[in-house]
Amino acid sequence: MNALIKLELARALRNRKFLFFSVIYPSIIFLLVASQGGTGETVDNSGLSVAAYVMVSMASFGALTAVLMGNSERIAKERESGWVRQLRLTTLPGRGYVLAKTASAAVVSLPSIVVVFLIAASVKHVRLDAWQWLALTGAIWAGSLVFAALGVAIGYLASGDAVRPITMITYFGLSILGGLWWPSSSFPTWLQDIAKWLPTHAYAALGRAIEQSQAPKAQDIAILVVFFALFVGGAAWLYRKDTLKA
Repeated sequence: MNALIKLELARALRNRKFLFFSVIYPSIIFLLVASQGGTGETVDNSGLSVAAYVMVSMASFGALTAVLMGNSERIAKERESGWVRQLRLTTLPGRGYVLAKTASAAVVSLPSIVVVFLIAASVKHVRLDAWQWLALTGAIWAGSLVFAALGVAIGYLASGDAVRPITMITYFGLSILGGLWWPSSSFPTWLQDIAKWLPTHAYAALGRAIEQSQAPKAQDIAILVVFFALFVGGAAWLYRKDTLKA
């Protein structure tokens, strides 16, 4: 399994288009949005500056891009090319394949988070305590595993032709409705009631709680845990189903 993880990492790092959208693109959006806020302006009655608020959103968005887009499309293409069928002929267990995909995606998501943080600190002068920077990095990185599992599930759910539109709808839907692009408090009340139960909303809420020196809400943690269990269970079931077809 370690060899497969190394292979997946090498393939991801060679994909310049993937690296642009997962690492550079979120940082560009951060600079564009953060530049629109005034020096003393705060967001969503949170007490956070526009730059600090958007920083968490874009770091989360970058990690989401890395793990969701990378996993789903790559797995669907590997199924069609016969690569997954070849791996089944080796001693690699099914869970090893799924874990290798999730682990490699999680490693690639780390630069997405760090680059946004570096730009926020150096260009927009976001200042946090050392423990907050470390806690933010750990929380956003660990939370990205939820969406890595979702990417695996979509990769086994869709064919090579259908995987991109399904992934894009899921990707933009979760990002927008979860409040990663703009505060969910600007939504109509009925949409806010839906958004607060989405994993992306809980994902960003973890980081903002750390920025405010508060403990994350139990509800947000529970939402992420439940969705992670659902996505992992769905990915495992789809993998077994795909195995029976092979």
